[in-house]
Amino acid sequence: QVQLVESGGGMVQAGGSLRLSCATTGSIFSFNVMGWSRQAPGKQRELVATIFSGGTTNYADSVKGRFTISRENAKNTVYLQMNSLKPEDTAVYYCNANNLRGSKWSGQGTQVTVSS
Repeated sequence: QVQLVESGGGMVQAGGSLRLSCATTGSIFSFNVMGWSRQAPGKQRELVATIFSGGTTNYADSVKGRFTISRENAKNTVYLQMNSLKPEDTAVYYCNANNLRGSKWSGQGTQVTVSS
């Protein structure tokens, strides 16, 4: 049973930084792509950043230049470094993973709150 466990959320002032972590119970090499999405109250979930097994990364326009996704294979962990946070970044952040067979997993989410 694959599980994704997020941590690192919290409350920060605008302009501050947070680093989210997503630890997988299985091998990170089981997934061809991992990423982070977020959902703010009253809004649809949006994809924030992805990282493929080969290292290619993609970002939503709203976070480009501020967020960085990375992976540490030895720890089966994916990170999301968030800098220059804005109040509009406030949301529940979810870790996601897909494999080549089309199976998908998502974590429970971690709350990020940015105050102005």
